[in-house]
Amino acid sequence: MIVTVTMNPAIDKTVDIDKLERGDLNRIKRVEMDAGGKGINVSKTIRELGGDSIATGFIGGNSGKIIKNVLKENGIITDFVEVGGETRTNLKVVEEKGEVTELNEPGPVVDQERLEDLIKKLEGYAGPETLIVLAGSIPRGVPKDIYRIITERVHEKGAKVLLDADGELFSESLSACPDMLKPNRSELEQYFKMDYRASEAELVELGNRLLERGASMTAISLGQMGAIFLTADKKYRCPGLTVKAHSTVGAGDAMVAAMAYSWDKKLNLEDCIRLCMGASAGAVTTIGTKPPKRDVVDSLAAMADLIKL
Repeated sequence: MIVTVTMNPAIDKTVDIDKLERGDLNRIKRVEMDAGGKGINVSKTIRELGGDSIATGFIGGNSGKIIKNVLKENGIITDFVEVGGETRTNLKVVEEKGEVTELNEPGPVVDQERLEDLIKKLEGYAGPETLIVLAGSIPRGVPKDIYRIITERVHEKGAKVLLDADGELFSESLSACPDMLKPNRSELEQYFKMDYRASEAELVELGNRLLERGASMTAISLGQMGAIFLTADKKYRCPGLTVKAHSTVGAGDAMVAAMAYSWDKKLNLEDCIRLCMGASAGAVTTIGTKPPKRDVVDSLAAMADLIKL
């Protein structure tokens, strides 16, 4: 069973324009709206891959109702904790050349009682056959060590944790030994306090240091350059796949979804990596935060080149 946690979900509003003109009139060519937030995006992609997950987190107001309805229409089970205030709306401005400008609202404030409700909900789902996906930002009122707290408490029930977060959320969580990690290059460099662009060999070394802290798998996303996948026994680099990109929004979430789906279906590492590459490449071809179709993912996965390190 896969449970995705989106503490700060959003309605994602994506607009296409020719070129963003600051301080001037910008005419929108196309508008797309969808339920978003990293964990929700993971659940949507898992569904397109043919898997199932339970989407949880915090929602509030009419925007929260819209998110629940969208996920229900897509066949995704939801079990959110309702909070006061209105779930945020995030605006993503996509220029013709692919550059994306994001304007994200802060979201509602979550109190300690609602936070404990969510943790207890996750403990109820936790077990040896459960993977908890912790992804994305947190709302106001939630402490920066929340992912560490959740990881420790669901580990007590035997569950596994896949973490996709940055900054303090990432660093505070590592002491609880999440089972799978998906940092990108800049997040890894920031955590290890590197003030320059790390080489591939250095990134592998940094990823290995995360494995030494208890993770069973680390996937380091490199944007259009591809990704590095590390376990204790195997290490691979995969060059990026060439696709006609619309925007990079959701590519990392699609990779996390492929990792979670592969864990749930007990795929071997090589098949997992191919699925990750296909899903992330497919995500950049879609509009807004819509997930790629399974046939697109499979065709791209077949093109993935796994280079042993």
